[in-house]
Amino acid sequence: MDDTRLDEGTAAAVREAAGAIAGGGTAVYPTETVYGLGADALDPDAVERVFEIKRRPRSEPLSLAVPTAEDASTVAEIDDRTERFMCRFLPGPVTVVVPRTAGVPDVLTAGMSRVGIRVPDHAVALALLRETPPLTATSANRSGAGSARRIEEIDPDVREAVDAIVDGGETPGGESTVVDPGRNEIIRRGLLADEIEAWLDEN
Repeated sequence: MDDTRLDEGTAAAVREAAGAIAGGGTAVYPTETVYGLGADALDPDAVERVFEIKRRPRSEPLSLAVPTAEDASTVAEIDDRTERFMCRFLPGPVTVVVPRTAGVPDVLTAGMSRVGIRVPDHAVALALLRETPPLTATSANRSGAGSARRIEEIDPDVREAVDAIVDGGETPGGESTVVDPGRNEIIRRGLLADEIEAWLDEN
């Protein structure tokens, strides 16, 4: 694992979280927005566990995270325009909605044909992702509750339910912009929304 930018304690926590995820478990990890709840996004049982912990309706799909924009091609069909978009905005606080491949389980996308993809701009998150399959990319909270920027802000029931926690300190906060470049549509405005809108208009 390329964890040279991480202190020894954080690197050890990342390894522990990767081990938990490899065993079908769940982990809390920091991103450039808020803390996320990660599990193997390609394992239906692990994804189900995330829904259970969050008490999230199964009709509401989850996104997934990968370590690089290039890795998105392993789980999604990426056209030329979307590839250019991803190269411009990822890693960063953007969720890119694209057609999924057959390897992405129905439970993750609520049976929909498209999936949201994140490449977080955070050293700890990327270190974890380099050691795991694609991870669920959803906030570490109960469904409908506020997101957490610090471990202490996460619901105690969520903290107790997960198998590992990687404490990366306080995260910057905010919300990713959700965009479907193939359909030229911003689904949810968040960070970088104005820049994204300009790119879509110009490309």
